[in-house]
Amino acid sequence: MNRWVEYNSNPLKRRVGDCAIRACCKATGKSWDDVYWELSNIAFDMADGCNSSNAVWGEYLKRNGFVRVEPDFPMDVHKFCCNFPRGTYVLGVNEHVVTVVDGMFYDTWDSSDRKVIYFWERG
Repeated sequence: MNRWVEYNSNPLKRRVGDCAIRACCKATGKSWDDVYWELSNIAFDMADGCNSSNAVWGEYLKRNGFVRVEPDFPMDVHKFCCNFPRGTYVLGVNEHVVTVVDGMFYDTWDSSDRKVIYFWERG
């Protein structure tokens, strides 16, 4: 079963290296503009990058009720979707960020083979 749903919250539908922004949009239901500004403010306070810093988007998710979890066993995005069929998650994968909602992952491209390093779960 294909678990990928094509998703791009960028208002101009650009694919500009904004995966953390797009993932946070899907996970929180907020607009790209709102998430961008909130991430920018956190990044400014931390003197770090807006989209590229795991610490910045991690802090954003924490402020929005998510909890970071380390996986108990190795899995890729597809296997994660199969093992977590309910709930909202933001996955940190190799140089990318993707959101899973109820066993489906939302991204601009099929990242199903990417290894999950850690994930954020809505608390």
